[in-house]
Amino acid sequence: MEECCSAKPKKEYQRHEGHNHDHSHKTGDQSLFRMFLPAIISFGLLLIGIVIANFIKAEWFTGWIRLVWYFIAYIPVGLPVLKEAFESIKNGDVFSEFFLMEIATVGAFAIGEYPEGVAVMLFYSIGEVFQGMAVTKAKTNIKLLLDQRPDEVAVLKNGKPETVKAEKVNIGEIIQLKSGEKLGLDGELLSETASFNTAALTGESKPDTKMKGDPVWAGMINLNTISQVKVTAAYKDSKLSKILELVQHATAQKAPTELFIRKFARIYTPIVAFLAIGITFLPYFFVESYQFRDWLYRALIFLVISCPCALVISIPLGYFGGIGAGSRNGILFKGSNFLDLLANIQHVVMDKTGTLTEGVFKVQEIHFNDEFNKKEILNLVNALESKSSHPVATAIHEYVGEVDHSLQLDNVEEIAGHGLKATVNGKQLLVGNLKLMDTFNISYDINGENIVYTLIAVAYNKKFAGYLTIADTIKADAQLAVNKLKALHVKTTMLSGDKASVVMHVANQLGIANAYGDLLPEDKVNKVKDIKARKETVAFVGDGVNDAPVIALSDVGIAMGGLGSDATIETADIVIQDDMPGKIPMAINIGKQTKKIVWQNIILAFSIKAVVLILGAGGLATMWEAVFADVGVALLAILNAVRIQRMKF
Repeated sequence: MEECCSAKPKKEYQRHEGHNHDHSHKTGDQSLFRMFLPAIISFGLLLIGIVIANFIKAEWFTGWIRLVWYFIAYIPVGLPVLKEAFESIKNGDVFSEFFLMEIATVGAFAIGEYPEGVAVMLFYSIGEVFQGMAVTKAKTNIKLLLDQRPDEVAVLKNGKPETVKAEKVNIGEIIQLKSGEKLGLDGELLSETASFNTAALTGESKPDTKMKGDPVWAGMINLNTISQVKVTAAYKDSKLSKILELVQHATAQKAPTELFIRKFARIYTPIVAFLAIGITFLPYFFVESYQFRDWLYRALIFLVISCPCALVISIPLGYFGGIGAGSRNGILFKGSNFLDLLANIQHVVMDKTGTLTEGVFKVQEIHFNDEFNKKEILNLVNALESKSSHPVATAIHEYVGEVDHSLQLDNVEEIAGHGLKATVNGKQLLVGNLKLMDTFNISYDINGENIVYTLIAVAYNKKFAGYLTIADTIKADAQLAVNKLKALHVKTTMLSGDKASVVMHVANQLGIANAYGDLLPEDKVNKVKDIKARKETVAFVGDGVNDAPVIALSDVGIAMGGLGSDATIETADIVIQDDMPGKIPMAINIGKQTKKIVWQNIILAFSIKAVVLILGAGGLATMWEAVFADVGVALLAILNAVRIQRMKF
């Protein structure tokens, strides 16, 4: 019973949750009429019965005829629930909501309240269908939001476009994309330039201009001229496929609130069942004019009210909505538990490069000692940096040009937090920061503190050759992100392996009080440990690969650059697809709003149920109030839960 809210297909649901009931009711395969047909039949027969008994007042409509009539009306809505109750008992879950509803309605028949018995099951079944529709819609919205892949693509064969199934296209083949068409596979742009709508991936509808050689991804929409793309990943390995898989499994990791409600339901439901038995029989010993029928009726009302369906359906639906709201804005949550964690985040620790800055470096200055040939050294540096994927390497490559592949580099080694080392023609080549020079006892005649930009020092043949400076630019919405975090009363800290002067320069521009540079990966870990030692909940925002130790240590790991690195999607708890730091406070706000709605539903359900339970036990509530306390509250909670999917953050 407590897992009644799943939107998973039944077989998958059984495998993961150990229960066989789901609220989806395969709504994608059935028309609305077919889903409501049992309820329509029951409602029609119930209505006719009430008219015959209360308005026409036919004398023949009594005894076994009346019983059979209402029994036939009961079958369309009662039989499916009876089957679910039987399956639940078979799986060891005796006190399921289905069992409670069957006992309550069969009991109503036993005391001659046939119309009420039918009505309770009728409205319960209608509520079940609505709940199933809401869950299925939430899940479908999430999937449709992202699953923008066309089934077919135009592959160039002998210079002519030929329509082929996207899943059969091989890596290296060339796709032709017309204006307005969606790209079906990940690839590399062969055309000189092209503009794309990336809303399916990033939540941003503004055009994104790509240049020749830039990576492009499945789901992007070509906005202008015909473009050609060389496929770089199979259909099943595309970024969009990985994102879809992530979202489809996002609900597997449950939030503490969900887990609590499930545990609570396991205890709550049998207690209520035994209380109902007590309500039926205990008054015999204390009430003078004890009437078994009256107290049984009260107990049956009590059972109907006790169904915790409003809780176990609306709470997961609220988290569905939160995950969907995030997906719509280009923020992917790996589980509803991270929505809860983000809602309580007190401190956001951010990497500098690629998070708050563009990560697009450009060479600013070059200073080499006269004894070295500038062109020769630059070619050596370019060849060594080509072994790295760091943004600095890209900047140097763009400045120097094509790599001289005739240069033989041996023993290439990347030293974390320092730079690169290699052997060329038997001579040692070092490219990195001044700490790298210190490590290899290379003396230099410059003061790094006086240089604002990022400094790349070069040593060749155990002599200091000189340095380059690299500059990065702050992202357009970085300032807004920091301001919004402050408005949410969330502390901010910036950590970077970049030189301290550069880090402080960026921090001062953004108004970040706590900023630290010249950090190795283990230094970042220690800084986060210091924050956690103050009992503060921490979210770390970085690239998800180089900062893996810090992400593992933090309460929530947020990856920038979800479109740039497969490993990012694998390692982070939350992925911000368009690299916009403004999405960090947005993600926190989505978490806060989701938690707020979930607790609104908990309070609503408990409050109304508590009131009607007391009224029912005291004989002041009928089956109609009981139906409202169960189905009515569930529907109100569902309407509240789906609100988050329409919110703007």
